[in-house]
Amino acid sequence: MTTELEGPRTDPRSAKGPAPDTATVLADISAILRVVLEEYGLDDFEITLETSFHDDLEVESIDLVTLSAQLREFYGERVNFAAFIADRGLEEIIELTVGDLVGHVVDTLAVAEVR
Repeated sequence: MTTELEGPRTDPRSAKGPAPDTATVLADISAILRVVLEEYGLDDFEITLETSFHDDLEVESIDLVTLSAQLREFYGERVNFAAFIADRGLEEIIELTVGDLVGHVVDTLAVAEVR
């Protein structure tokens, strides 16, 4: 059973309005992760900026592919998860935190807003 996401609270794909802040993006990404990982029973697991994809969420590579697709659907083409992790080594990917991803999304959307 897949839960539908509403989309961002502020449409980051439009030039209207400010880019979302860290707290908003964390809430959005937490919701996306709960959908992607719902079969693992993360309903009451607190997802913070320090939450590790590997150690805390036990994300598998196929989950990262699904996460990438969900992020693109939610935020549009500007948030490219594959490009974000492409230059990272295996150890860096294993150590990736939700905060790393949130920072990337906030920075990417802020740059997009300036353009």
